[in-house]
Amino acid sequence: MAMHRFTDVSDFLNAAREMAESGRPALARLLVEEAADRTTDPAEADRIRAEWLGPNHRKQN
Repeated sequence: MAMHRFTDVSDFLNAAREMAESGRPALARLLVEEAADRTTDPAEADRIRAEWLGPNHRKQN
């Protein structure tokens, strides 16, 4: 199995897309949350969560 290095937010979102497409929604959600957490702009983090997780996601503070 190849090791992947995540260097930016887009890497996490690409991996999330792969997990979602391969039927692993729990892993996809974790990757999306990590991408949002690594975003320095709170508005962008909210946009990522809303786009990927929908408007009813639970945001942890």
